[in-house]
Amino acid sequence: MKKYSYLFILIFLASLIQAQNVPFDKKLFKERKDEFKEAKRNLDAGNDLFEMYPLTYLDINARDYINRKMNYREALSYLYKANKFNPNNAKLNYQIGRCYLMSSVYKDESIPHLLKSLKLNPNVAPDVQYHLGIGYHLTMEFDKAIAAFKKYKTTLVSKNPAELEDVNKKIEECKTGIELVANPKRVFIDNFGKPVNSKYPEYGAIISADEAVMMFTSRRNTSTGSDRLLPGEDYFEDIYITHKKGGKWTSPENMGSQINTNIHDATTAVAPDAQSMIMYRDTKGDGNLYECKLDGNVWSKPKKMNKYINTKSHESSASYSNDGKTLYFVSNKPGGFGNHDIYITKWDELKQDWAEAKNVGSVINTKHDEEAVFFHPDGKTLYFSSRGHKTMGNYDVFKSTKKEDGTWGEPENMGYPINTVDDDVFFVINASGRRGYYSSFKEDGHGEKDIYMITFLGPEKPFQLNSEDNLLASVAKPVSEKVIEKQVDALTKRITILKGVISDCKSLQPVEATLELIDVDENKTLATFKSNAKTGKYLVSLPSGKNYGLIVRKDSYLFHSENFNIPETAAYQEVEKDICLKKIEIGSVIILKNIFYDYNKATLRDASKNELDRLTKLLVENPTIKIELSAHTDSRGGNAYNEKLSQRRAQSCVDYLIKKGIDTSRLVSKGYGETKLIKSDAEISKLTFKDEKEAAHQENRRTEFKIIAK
Repeated sequence: MKKYSYLFILIFLASLIQAQNVPFDKKLFKERKDEFKEAKRNLDAGNDLFEMYPLTYLDINARDYINRKMNYREALSYLYKANKFNPNNAKLNYQIGRCYLMSSVYKDESIPHLLKSLKLNPNVAPDVQYHLGIGYHLTMEFDKAIAAFKKYKTTLVSKNPAELEDVNKKIEECKTGIELVANPKRVFIDNFGKPVNSKYPEYGAIISADEAVMMFTSRRNTSTGSDRLLPGEDYFEDIYITHKKGGKWTSPENMGSQINTNIHDATTAVAPDAQSMIMYRDTKGDGNLYECKLDGNVWSKPKKMNKYINTKSHESSASYSNDGKTLYFVSNKPGGFGNHDIYITKWDELKQDWAEAKNVGSVINTKHDEEAVFFHPDGKTLYFSSRGHKTMGNYDVFKSTKKEDGTWGEPENMGYPINTVDDDVFFVINASGRRGYYSSFKEDGHGEKDIYMITFLGPEKPFQLNSEDNLLASVAKPVSEKVIEKQVDALTKRITILKGVISDCKSLQPVEATLELIDVDENKTLATFKSNAKTGKYLVSLPSGKNYGLIVRKDSYLFHSENFNIPETAAYQEVEKDICLKKIEIGSVIILKNIFYDYNKATLRDASKNELDRLTKLLVENPTIKIELSAHTDSRGGNAYNEKLSQRRAQSCVDYLIKKGIDTSRLVSKGYGETKLIKSDAEISKLTFKDEKEAAHQENRRTEFKIIAK
């Protein structure tokens, strides 16, 4: 017996001299039997968890990563205890290094353990150099990472092209990292802070176009059911909501059992006006997308989206277009370019549902994963995360701009420090393009994962914008409305956010009304919205470069029209426009803001027909009312001439209505010339700028109708 003991000791001493690797063998720890038993139990438990998902770091997609990392985190707690007992075991150090790579904020701890495993046993695992390369990559030691990946390539016996492609891609990512870090973007990245962020994970922030509403996903102890898969794991995902009031965000509220269930419920998309939301729910192991609507202050029960969106595969994220008629979403259904691809579907007006979806194509999608799609309210910029294209590590955020012919431009990496060497997903950006939001693990975090705000500073010397591009050119008086946010540098999006409250003109109570957005020049409807039933609030995004008409309707009320002619060069702005609706009663006067005449003539332009057709419809639906149609000029020109011109213009409108079948006895034309100015010459003379004066004159030039009998 002694003979075998001496032989084992000699072998053990030889191993110490060669590699100093200490195996977990009870014969080596005779004086510490109880400690050895405890350490061995921890080692076995950690091994079981570690081997449950024997995948490489790159094999795990973004959403699976969130769930599967739990196993590695639990494994680490056992392996760490075993390592305290025996810190010189090569395989154990290798496993701990692997687990740290899957941790949230301690990835740098992987490197010393992987290096030690190599020192203890250079052949500890065939992929140790690969994971060491990942560790260096994640700590932005790019040169060391490249060296480790190249060493790993020399050990590859397999001729598997995918394996070689994988390590070559990692080397290219390191090179991209060197390039992007050397040319950082001018941004501030700040923790969004309390009350939104907590000691629990927060991620997947989605915002309304004006940043008045934010929804996000969190795993808190206030989750519906307050449940967990296993003890020690995170709580189930729930959706929370917060509102900006007085420039500050309210304490987030769980959206309740109408939205959240006892399983995972996560944010995906919110409409620009925050009246519709798409969420992710996983009921049978396959991810699906659900939609719900806001009716007053109550959200409808989420409804599973149709078969053209949800499949037997995994649908993970989505984004509305600015007009609500297009939906972009992510799916890994068969037939794509890679695993998860971005698809597009259009709203079918006849079926009142989403139509068959199409892949957005190879310019956007790669053979690698695309994820977390976000379509900007400007109607042309697509943001998404990708493991393909030119990334600096795992998922990077990219943007692509839709061209005039409908094709997509080459995706552009958003750059460092927006993108990092780790996963950068679920990026959204406000309508102005000045602030973005995403989730990240950082040292200043409140919990495991926090929401961060990105402030885009733009070029160091911003372009000087021409003052003529500042305002909305309108037929009525848009420039007199309250402009909330001043234009900034050339980085901002060319879009106008129009928002306000619809109310009853007499009671001033909020009204749920239908808003129709019109392309005046093409005489077609672009989108239809509704104001909130409880608050009357509405929000419409207007990309620059169109002449818009906005029509507001509600039963038993006269329709209301606005015109916003936004030049292509107009910078970002928010315009607040409250609208009150008048009941159909004698004496009610409505300005028809989408009536246009040829210069100095009474000839109606084609763009006026849509407005007059609406008036025709009103008269048909209310066959007893009689109206006066009147035209008005500004104070420039002779009194007699202005009166004659206005009379001819009023008569042109009446003639159009008669051709549409309205009886002449119900119509009176009247030209008032300059006798009923909205803005007097004295008021106009006090205005400073030429464009302000012209807008005031424009306000005086108008067409109205008044109910004179009912």
